[in-house]
Amino acid sequence: MARPPLTLAALATAAVPGLEVRAARAHTRRSHGAFDAVEFHTTDDRHLLIRVPRSQTAETEQSADLVALRAMTPGIRSRLAFRVPAFVGQAPIDGTRGVVTEFIPGAVLGADELTAHDRLAASVGLAVAAIHSLPTGFIADAGLPRQTAEQARDAVVELVGRAADTGRLPAAILRRWEEATDDAALWRFRPTVVNGALTADSIVVDGDTVSGVLGWAALAESDPARDLHWLLTSRGQAAEAALAAYVGARNGGADSHLPQRALLYGELELARWLLHGVDARDDAIVEDAVGLLDGLVESVHDRSSEPLSPETGPILAVDDVERMLDETPHDRLARERGGALLTDSYDVSEFERHAAGERPTPPMDATAPIPLDLSDWGDAAPVRPADRRVGADRTADRATGDDQAVADDPSDAAVSTDDHARRNAASS
Repeated sequence: MARPPLTLAALATAAVPGLEVRAARAHTRRSHGAFDAVEFHTTDDRHLLIRVPRSQTAETEQSADLVALRAMTPGIRSRLAFRVPAFVGQAPIDGTRGVVTEFIPGAVLGADELTAHDRLAASVGLAVAAIHSLPTGFIADAGLPRQTAEQARDAVVELVGRAADTGRLPAAILRRWEEATDDAALWRFRPTVVNGALTADSIVVDGDTVSGVLGWAALAESDPARDLHWLLTSRGQAAEAALAAYVGARNGGADSHLPQRALLYGELELARWLLHGVDARDDAIVEDAVGLLDGLVESVHDRSSEPLSPETGPILAVDDVERMLDETPHDRLARERGGALLTDSYDVSEFERHAAGERPTPPMDATAPIPLDLSDWGDAAPVRPADRRVGADRTADRATGDDQAVADDPSDAAVSTDDHARRNAASS
C-alpha cells in the first residue's frame, strides 16, 4: 500500500535536520510504481524529492543510484550542461530507507517526442555525448563497474545464450545475434563513461533543451552504444539529427560501428523482457516477449530492419557463385605454398564489382608473355587433385588433358613428380 504524502514529508524532515516543509504532493514521474515518492517545497525555497522503495529490486536500484550520485563530484557535474540530482539526506523507514535528493523540474517525454524536432533532438544528442566525454578516472576511483570491449561482447554472448536456452527465441533472431557477436569489427571501440540505463524516461526537458538526466544506478565505464539503443529505435523525424549532434560533439571519438551495436542493444531488450517473464514465471510477459520477437523476425525478413553486422555482404546462390568463378581470370600466378594465407590477397572491392555485375578490367598488357621460374620445378611437392583445379595449376591441367586422369587416380600426381625428378637428375 502506498505511503501517504504527509508521512513521507515528515520522514524528509527526519532525513534532513532543520528542514521545514511548506507544501508537498505525490510524485509519479518515472517511478513506474516501484517507489513511493513525494516532491515538496521547503521554507527556504528548496525543491526536493523523497523516494522510498516498494520492493527489493527497487531498493537495490536506489542503493546503486546513491553510490553513483556521490561519485559525481562538483567537478564532474560542471562538465555537463544539464543537472544531475544531488543527494541531500536519508532516513530509515519500515526496514528500508527514504532518500532525499534535489528535484529537477521539467517534462519527461517519450522517445518519439524527444526526436520529433531538430532542436530538441540535437540537445538530446549533445547531452548523451557530454556523458560519454567525461573522464573515466572517477569511475575507477568510486569502485564502479568497468568493462572492456571484449567483456562487453562476452556479456552479450551470455545474454543471447540465456535467451536461447528458454527455447522461445526464434532461430532467425538467434542467428542474427550470433552473427553480430561473431563479427570482431563490430566490437572495436573505446569504452567511455555511460549512464548504462539511459532511456527516454531518464531525460528531463525544459522547452527544447535537456535540463536534467535521472537514474544513474548503472553508471559505469562501458560501451557507449548502451546509451543510444533507445535513440536508434525511435521513430521521430529528427532521430538522425540527434545522432549527428552526438557524433559531432564526440570529435571523432565515436566509432563507425556504434549504430549497429546500439541497434543490437535495442533488440536485446526483447531478450531481457523474455528472461524477466521466465524468471518471474509470468506467462503473459513471456507471450508478449515472444510476440515482439516474432515481429522482429518479420522486420528482418522484409528488410525493414537494418543489418547488425557491417561485414555482411550479399548472399549469393550456388549458380551465382559458379558464374563468378567462371568469370574470374586464371592468368594470375598462384601464391607460393608455405607463405601467407591465400585470403591475404583477397580484394574486397573486386568482389563488390563482381556482385554489381561489372566485368573485370583486363591487365595493361594482356598479350605479354608471363615469366615463369622453373628453377625448382623438379623439387615441387606432390600436388593434390583438388589443388590442380586452382589458378595456374588448373590451366596447366587443361593444356595437357590430364584433368580426368588426375581426378580418377590421385597417385598419378606423385608418379608424374617422380618422372620429373628423374629427368632433372639425368640432365644434370
